[in-house]
Amino acid sequence: MRWLLAALALALAIPAFAQERLAITGGRVVTNAGAPIEGGTVLLSGGRVQAVLPAGAAVPAGYRVVEAGGKWVTPGIIAGISQLGAVEVHAVDQTNETIARNAPTSAALALEVGLDPEETAIAVTRIEGVTAAVTAPFPGRTIFAGQGAIISLGEGVRSPIRARAFQHVAYGEMGSRIAGGTRPAAWAEILNALEEARRLQTGLVLPMRDQHRDLRVTRDDAEALVPVLTGAQPLLVRVNKAADIRQVLKLRQIYPGIRLVLVEAAEGWIVADELAQANVPVITLGMDNLPGRFETMAATMSNVGRMVAAGVKVALGTPDLDASFQPRLLPQYAGNLVAQGRLPGGVGLSWDQAFAAISRVPAEIFGLADMGRLAPGMRADIVIWSGDPLELSSAPEAVIIGGVAQPMESRQTKLARRYLPGQPETGLPKAWTR
Repeated sequence: MRWLLAALALALAIPAFAQERLAITGGRVVTNAGAPIEGGTVLLSGGRVQAVLPAGAAVPAGYRVVEAGGKWVTPGIIAGISQLGAVEVHAVDQTNETIARNAPTSAALALEVGLDPEETAIAVTRIEGVTAAVTAPFPGRTIFAGQGAIISLGEGVRSPIRARAFQHVAYGEMGSRIAGGTRPAAWAEILNALEEARRLQTGLVLPMRDQHRDLRVTRDDAEALVPVLTGAQPLLVRVNKAADIRQVLKLRQIYPGIRLVLVEAAEGWIVADELAQANVPVITLGMDNLPGRFETMAATMSNVGRMVAAGVKVALGTPDLDASFQPRLLPQYAGNLVAQGRLPGGVGLSWDQAFAAISRVPAEIFGLADMGRLAPGMRADIVIWSGDPLELSSAPEAVIIGGVAQPMESRQTKLARRYLPGQPETGLPKAWTR
């Protein structure tokens, strides 16, 4: 209740849906570009950060002051991978745009066509401090899932930050199952598709749709994979086992232009030095410590800490199906990785590393140069927290996306208010009120 009242007060101080010149003063400002600034001031104008000032600096004329004394001011959380905006109810196919089980194409599928900015989970996630998300398709008929998007969680935002932002493919146990039952089958599928793309790229296949059709790769899919070969579009590979990761790294030798990004990588710590040397980043949940599958026999809570210590760029996301609807929990996961470093024998992250893994690092992996930090010219995606954002006792009190203060309301908060004891009775069924 204390958080609710504080959030309400702060929300009243920052009217929603109004982009104006704001000065957020007095908070502990986390810039992701150096030490936190105690009592600092963040100036916002035109949807961008104009300046980050030290304690005691005068606020220029024309800025409305929002007092954040005793609170934390940070960049917004970026979900490294999720299904936000693409799934309302996973078990109901009509509301799930991530899996095309019977489509004649795969790599050519563009997820942004099916995105729904009004999806229930977006508002639920937004009021927990997540301001942007990497939304990924899931492999269906073939191991290639299609092209994912990077979306803003801002209220009323209709277009993604970046459409067709990456290509997603499965290897390991999932890939082998879809491809026919073995890893050699999955590897052959990957090479076959990329070779078809290379033939198009090099002009070996004339750009006429009726002159060539590979039995396993449609012309549309091959064309969609050309940006992967040039590095214009990262290739996200879902893989876990150390041996499988080593196999996937060979793609860099065969196709030097590819920008590989590994997803999950439960045994990444075993090959951390090789990942660092190859400069291949990882997006993972970071909370897997049980051998739930044969490919995750060496899973450990120290996976992320060991990879980061070796120099691997690691971002946190929710690639696991059970967690894919809960990117709002990313601050909790990051905090657990800080705690992991305090356990006997555990390898975790520092606070700065953990927070960067849910903000700055995913922005760097996808080349979002104006996100993930508080500095002049950056997108004004900012969260004001009641306390340390990696502590369970803290909560967002205000969320600003693109310089616009967001309503701190979701379906859950509306339901809680509807059924709160003491509400006046209208004599009508509760479902009749909205």
